[in-house]
Amino acid sequence: VNKRQITDLVDQSIQINTHCFVVTADNRYILVCGFWDKSFRVYSTETGKLTQIVFGHWDVVTCLARSESYIGGDCYIVSGSRDATLLLWYWSGRHHIIGDNPNNSEAVLTGHDHEVVCVSVCAELGLVISGAKEGPCLVHTITGDLLRALEGPELCQRPRLISVSSEGHCIIYYERGRFCNFSINGKLLAQMEVNDSTRAILLSSDGQNLVTGGDNGVVEVWQACDFKQLYIYPGCDAGIRAMDLSHDQRTLITGMASGSIVAFNIDFNRWHYEHQNRY
Repeated sequence: VNKRQITDLVDQSIQINTHCFVVTADNRYILVCGFWDKSFRVYSTETGKLTQIVFGHWDVVTCLARSESYIGGDCYIVSGSRDATLLLWYWSGRHHIIGDNPNNSEAVLTGHDHEVVCVSVCAELGLVISGAKEGPCLVHTITGDLLRALEGPELCQRPRLISVSSEGHCIIYYERGRFCNFSINGKLLAQMEVNDSTRAILLSSDGQNLVTGGDNGVVEVWQACDFKQLYIYPGCDAGIRAMDLSHDQRTLITGMASGSIVAFNIDFNRWHYEHQNRY
């Protein structure tokens, strides 16, 4: 395979993490943020070529997220920025571009006081959950209305990663190893502390399982509702920086700090039904 690289330079003040990238459902395009000109950009995964530049923010774009896709590959894209706002965009699966008018977003989401650092969007619920450098996470509708703030416990003030399920579970990872599970109505359902600097989290497609990985190089699987630990994989020799699940939910792929990619077999059903007590 030819090595395809995105050679455009991101802003030097941006810390590259898993929230800077989004891949479309058909795996044909990758969206990247963090550029000095306040844009985010669309690249072809096949050629590495730039296909679109999208402007709309007043400062550097710091995070991106996409919703689940509709038939035809259409989905929502949300961009968060240092300007403390989020913009909602519509990705056309047919034309492989952002919207009919790429310089007009569908909605502007306000309410944060600091740079937005993480965001998750669920089209099925019509909600966007976002976190800024400091302060509570916010829940907006996809039309831009602010519904509520998710107030974490006292030590949970700096959100870093968010994942929301169509069941309405909102998992937030805060600095210093703290996790919270909120209902989208704002109720704190569970919390835990882990002894790792977590870099990537994801929920299984049914929203029942949470997978986490971080600097310790260990993939852990938890029950999302109460953070009961279901499984720990043998440790890797490098920290985990990013994770994703295959469409059939049977393979977990991790991107490592060493530059390597590791694939794990994963079987959520086994842990849930057969031998839950054993773990």
